[in-house]
Amino acid sequence: MASNNNPGADNTVKPVTQLLHAWQAGDGQALDQLMSLVYHELHRLAEHYMRSERPDHTLQPTSLVHEAYLRLVDSDVGFKDRVHFFAVSSTIMRRVLIDHARGKKRAKRAGHHVTLDEDLLGSEADTVDVIALDDALTRLAAQDSRKGRVIELVFFGGLKYNEVAEVLDISPATVERDLRMAKAWLYRDLRPNPAT
Repeated sequence: MASNNNPGADNTVKPVTQLLHAWQAGDGQALDQLMSLVYHELHRLAEHYMRSERPDHTLQPTSLVHEAYLRLVDSDVGFKDRVHFFAVSSTIMRRVLIDHARGKKRAKRAGHHVTLDEDLLGSEADTVDVIALDDALTRLAAQDSRKGRVIELVFFGGLKYNEVAEVLDISPATVERDLRMAKAWLYRDLRPNPAT
């Protein structure tokens, strides 16, 4: 695991990692302590996700955190540390939003759009159907799983380059290069075909 040069971060990293390991060893109280310690960060992550959703979205950040919490508790993931926990949490939140959008689409037979960060697909990509984006990410991951994870962790998980590098066991420079290539791939994949 990469060392952390921020001495203040050790106070947060050690308890979360220790609580994760204690919870996985069967300590129910560790889960309660863990959630009280990470709830604010999970809520920030949920708000990050929800910023790109329509203002009238029926799922709120608090509901997203609670749904993700239920799925995290039921998951069979061997969490390595704090960064890995938040990476998995980000993936679960994305899945919750996609499941929610698919359910709404079935009910209404209409697309559910998200506003994309200009940094993700450029200024021309104003909004995109969330299911189309998920499908594009699935196609990208099928071609290059690491680039798919990099996009997910940076843009949807809100992780910093060094945190993504730690989760994926690659260098921050590789994260930056993969991100640049993945953004170009997504831009081409999601751009409307002018011939249609």
